[in-house]
Amino acid sequence: MLQLTVNEKQTFSITQDDGHFEINRIPAEWDASWQANGLISVLYNGKSYTAIIENVDRNNKEISLRINGQLYTSSVKEPIDLLLSNMGINLKAGHKTEPVKAPMPGMVLKILVTQGQQVNKGDGLVILEAMKMENILKATGPATVKAIKATERTAVEKGAVLIELE
Repeated sequence: MLQLTVNEKQTFSITQDDGHFEINRIPAEWDASWQANGLISVLYNGKSYTAIIENVDRNNKEISLRINGQLYTSSVKEPIDLLLSNMGINLKAGHKTEPVKAPMPGMVLKILVTQGQQVNKGDGLVILEAMKMENILKATGPATVKAIKATERTAVEKGAVLIELE
């Protein structure tokens, strides 16, 4: 069984047995196929949907999909996650905050935070220009800015530590 929470509002229980799926104990008929243009065509209970994967966060078991133009962010709990949660164990509470590193060589255009600032998941931290595109590097979870290692208008290499979080 999987537990899927959508937009932190609705929770669904998904089970699969011999290729048959149930959502909240109600049989669900669905099929999905990748299209040549990168879209995903989904047929669910007789209705057709078009989906695009916006973001995948494997560490937090989250995925963001744009379905028919609407953004849905879902978190997944596998059986082991549910068991640990029922036992009162929260693995995310002990999760170490990783430093923000340059994902590719580029130019630091703007630093959006200050040392000591509290940030939340999704908050912009740094704007990095790479390959003529501006990329906003965001916080992956709640943290405090421990140190800023980069300087605006300077070039950085791939893997360079830009911001340390705690």
